Amino acid sequence: MLIDSHSHIYSEDFNDDRDEAIKRALKAGVKKIILPNIDSSSVLSMLDLADKYPEICFPLMGLHPTSVKEDYKKELEEVDIWFEKRKFYGVGEIGIDLYWDKTFLKQQEDAFLIQVRLAKRLKLPIVIHVRNSFSEVYNIIEKEACSDLNGIFHCFTGSNEEAQKILNVGFKIGIGGVVTFKNSNLDVVLKNIGLEHIVLETDSPYLTPIPFRGKRNESSYLIYVAQKIAEIYSLPIEKVGQITSENVINLFGI
Repeated sequence: MLIDSHSHIYSEDFNDDRDEAIKRALKAGVKKIILPNIDSSSVLSMLDLADKYPEICFPLMGLHPTSVKEDYKKELEEVDIWFEKRKFYGVGEIGIDLYWDKTFLKQQEDAFLIQVRLAKRLKLPIVIHVRNSFSEVYNIIEKEACSDLNGIFHCFTGSNEEAQKILNVGFKIGIGGVVTFKNSNLDVVLKNIGLEHIVLETDSPYLTPIPFRGKRNESSYLIYVAQKIAEIYSLPIEKVGQITSENVINLFGI
């Protein structure tokens, strides 16, 4: 069994074949899919999917850093309201993104900190988006670190030093399609990290692994990530599936 710890399969990219994509995932051995939220505009489509497939799809609630604008406090109020309405399995997708735009850095930092503290209060894991922002994200996590704070550094592409810092605060490392890219250095970094610290993800519809790079990603393609991880660790793919799935199950309580 494989678990996709990060998929936006509820997005418009799947409007024409969402059910078929779920079927393909199941056929490929991907039995569960974690759904991180983006912002208030994505909640209903995410929850519709989770309600349709309650044994497969597990929703998170949070405000994505690229959706943090002038109105971010209003968006965070929506996050709070949704947590009062129903069960979610974590706080996400949250973090800081300085790749596209640095205009709202202070707002992103504030929104991230607020949601980290929300997760601590609710005793839920967080899923962190980090792009050109590792030091900014880590400074907050390190200050807020405690036994009630854990989660995933999603889409990790960093260095040995960054990986060790993540492990030092008790977080998991999310590995997706980038690990299959020829110019990726992740195989070298991962050899220094035990598989008990890794979760697998697609981030679909983004970051499609080889051999489908450049096309829309989907949860069924997690098998290619798992195959590459099995190769790096010199383990049977079944063992990779078992360990990484247990990591997700234990983290999110699914």
